[in-house]
Amino acid sequence: MAAAKELVYKGHPLRRKDDIIYFGSMADKYIIMMQILETKKVEDLDVATKVSVQLQLTDPSLKSRERVVKRSEKASLYAAMDVASVWLDRALQK
Repeated sequence: MAAAKELVYKGHPLRRKDDIIYFGSMADKYIIMMQILETKKVEDLDVATKVSVQLQLTDPSLKSRERVVKRSEKASLYAAMDVASVWLDRALQK
């Protein structure tokens, strides 16, 4: 059986679990968590209309609220991915 290929966007891995999308690697200091809060039907496809974006520390010793460095809400998955990419790149350059 062939191994599944990892989905990568702008050099960082993407993983999805239900309505939550993780962008980045847990091996790095920071990761982005995007949660799809609202969707609408466009023909037979669900399209995100409200997405929460959080830049988080990956330190497992911190409580989940302490991990959040930045947060925002965007009106589309495209806008969320755009800001997520910038935030993650800038955070990892520090």
